[in-house]
Amino acid sequence: MRFVRAPISTSCKKVSRTEASGSVLRQTQLTPSVAPHHASVLEQIFAQCFEDRWNTCLYGGADEPYYQPANSIRPTHSLFYREDFFASALHEIAHWCIAGSERRLLPDFGYWYAPEGRSAQEQANFEAAECKPQALEWIFSRACNYPFRPSIDNFQDNGEVPDTRAFRERIVEQVIRWQCAGLPERAMTFFTALSGVYGNTVSFPALKFHASQLDS
Repeated sequence: MRFVRAPISTSCKKVSRTEASGSVLRQTQLTPSVAPHHASVLEQIFAQCFEDRWNTCLYGGADEPYYQPANSIRPTHSLFYREDFFASALHEIAHWCIAGSERRLLPDFGYWYAPEGRSAQEQANFEAAECKPQALEWIFSRACNYPFRPSIDNFQDNGEVPDTRAFRERIVEQVIRWQCAGLPERAMTFFTALSGVYGNTVSFPALKFHASQLDS
């Protein structure tokens, strides 16, 4: 999914529940048109939702996204997103929200990364692994009224992007499955928190998702 990068020597800044709650609550007083789409806001929401229970912090400023499990040097699990990109933060949070307990003990969740120019099989494997995270990123994007565009992260030799229609349909199908069966616990927690901050009043099952919304 992502390039493996050297761990960043940033220690987790502990945010107390009172501080985090106050910061997020201040955001909820903003109207949806005013609530800023700043990745730092996502860091605050993530800390409030997950830092204490799951011992995990969200950081920006990375050259490439990366997940570093806790170790003897850094006792807190660290989830890094690229630079200050809001969409990158949402995507990495989506990966974390659906990663199982074993994957959360592995650097970058144990995922592989093949650069552009993948074979058909490699691309099929990539899309199979990315379907759920991108579906969840779309759900999070709807909660905070932020645009979402699927990414197959692969260009053909002539520089053109391959046909993404099948991948987009799979993303829609995954979202609808979750609407019927319910989101995973951490994903639902974050969706609810995002909705509160950004003024979304529509429940997840009531949101409308269809492939035409993903057209470029």
